[in-house]
Amino acid sequence: MKKELHIQNARKSFGKKEVLKNVSLTLAQGEIISLFGRNGSGKSTLLKMLFGTLKANSISLQIDGKNIPPKEVIPNRYMGYLPQDHFLPKHLKVRDVIPLFHTDGDDQDLIFRAPFIEKVAKRKVGTLSLGELRYLELLLVAHLDHPFLLLDEPFSMIEPLYKQVIKEFLFSLKAKKGILLTDHYYRDVLDISDRNLVLVNGTTQIARDVDDLKRLGYIK
Repeated sequence: MKKELHIQNARKSFGKKEVLKNVSLTLAQGEIISLFGRNGSGKSTLLKMLFGTLKANSISLQIDGKNIPPKEVIPNRYMGYLPQDHFLPKHLKVRDVIPLFHTDGDDQDLIFRAPFIEKVAKRKVGTLSLGELRYLELLLVAHLDHPFLLLDEPFSMIEPLYKQVIKEFLFSLKAKKGILLTDHYYRDVLDISDRNLVLVNGTTQIARDVDDLKRLGYIK
């Protein structure tokens, strides 16, 4: 049976500025939900609140009816999280980074055998292109054992070849994970998403296509 993550009453203020106002959504294994929004609308804020690294004013998380305190998300591996900022040590070789995240040999093999990884395995992380680096980071996080995955700008500033590889990987990955992602490269996101939401004035609105993104003021 596929798991469902229910997010309710997510609120966050910074000082007097209320960024998120009662955001609620449901994410199920087997689907990709996109979260669009202009800069400062609260996209990254919401992902950090879900992952438990940013304290919410209020938030309620449930997985299959079980209440999940945000502080339990990381230790119990309920969700994986790919942040905007790169996080791998630049001085290590790719082949030496993989065991830091995956101690099981089969899991390591999944990453070593992924497209393009073998050819960069002996290179240092700091020498990778943005596409190579983002793809490696995504593989490391996505192959961890959790039912839900949060992705903050997986397509940002990377070359077209790796955009396509990432799309294909995410499309295959959703068979066993529920994925919530945000990115300003909206056409790449729309290629793989099942449902689309736009953060407008702290709440979510449904977007079916590019016309809705225009109507909601996300793009001109």
